Amino acid sequence: MTYEEALQQIHALHRFKKVPGLAHLRKLLHTLGDPQEKLSFVHVAGTNGKGSTSTMIASILRKSRYRTGLYVSPFVTDFCERIQLNNQPISHRELAQAAEDVLPVLLQMEQNDEDISEFEAVTAIALYWFAQQNCDVVVLEVGLGGRLDATNVISAPLCAVITHISYDHTDILGDTLTQIAGEKCGILKEGCEVVTASGQDPEALAVIRSTAAEQHCRLTETDLSQLRVVEETLAGTRMCYKDVLLDMDLLGAYQVTNAATALACAEVLRNRKGFTRITNVSCAAGFAAVRMPARFEVLCKKPLTVIDGAHNPDGARALAESLRHYLPGKQLIALTGMCADKDVSHFVHTLAPLFAEAVVLPIQNPRSMQPEALTALWQQENVTAHLGTYPAQALSLAVQLAGQDGAVVVCGSLYLAGELRPVALEILPMLK
Repeated sequence: MTYEEALQQIHALHRFKKVPGLAHLRKLLHTLGDPQEKLSFVHVAGTNGKGSTSTMIASILRKSRYRTGLYVSPFVTDFCERIQLNNQPISHRELAQAAEDVLPVLLQMEQNDEDISEFEAVTAIALYWFAQQNCDVVVLEVGLGGRLDATNVISAPLCAVITHISYDHTDILGDTLTQIAGEKCGILKEGCEVVTASGQDPEALAVIRSTAAEQHCRLTETDLSQLRVVEETLAGTRMCYKDVLLDMDLLGAYQVTNAATALACAEVLRNRKGFTRITNVSCAAGFAAVRMPARFEVLCKKPLTVIDGAHNPDGARALAESLRHYLPGKQLIALTGMCADKDVSHFVHTLAPLFAEAVVLPIQNPRSMQPEALTALWQQENVTAHLGTYPAQALSLAVQLAGQDGAVVVCGSLYLAGELRPVALEILPMLK
């Protein structure tokens, strides 16, 4: 099986299951030898910040000399970014080999009307490969929700981490924070350690506390006061944690919250789970090594271009805060495209006051919102919007509209970020 054939078979699977539940995935994994039972996990759920927090935790563990797997989604530019070992994505050849072992079993189950979703298939491939690689620990990011997410086939993790909870996927997870938090807290299992981000809405925090108590879990509520920001510039963030200086390339106040959550998890692992090689030095090295494409990432300083994968109301608020902080007074041009199943109106309404104009593109995804409809939403917010025809043209137009002293902000979807990032890195140097 080639890499291309593996992806074709994976993408041919249904995005959602006909009948919710993990029984079919458990059966698939059992047929494969229950690879998940051979591994130890840090399990990370939440609405926003779980990808960044997972990457920070994995980087700390790697710099502490633990063989560390990382499972995240979605990817930005290459599918294999989703499955990593010691900060290196699984190779195309290795993915094809793992898929060749997993997919025939899955397809046989499909013939027996035991459906497996696309995300479940990728999760099975990842767990199978991580077990082959003899990982010391795997940092596992939840895909959607928690209780019924494919990653929840694991036994009690070393630590369950809950990042910031807000509204997203309300058609699936519920339309109240109590319901959404209940789904996220489905990853809490009897007796496991739990870390939650600071600043949780009281409604969500009440669910986290009650679920932890019911499952006899020791809960650590992150104390943001222990992490002091020393300097924030477009070059990065310098923080002080218990008199230790930490530098990271990531920008934004929300990344400081994510950093505090990752540090709280590292302390739990060191003090209660025996990961004694985690030190202040390895934490500092871990943060220095973190790279997160499309998370308020400065792609180019001239013309100033920022790319951010925010796509829901909470992400829009965080992006707006970062734009006000890092780019005050600049003429901002949005280069945007979004999925139709997101709260697009709320997203646009939150960001519109910051932008002078917008350039709209369709996303190369079946769920893409029609650009004409997205253009209309921007115009309803009194932002002049232009239809782009293809990425390079749209980026050139946005740079032209921004002028020499303005900035282009690519936002609305990680799928859009994945399409535009390589194009931008190629053509922005020529647009000075």
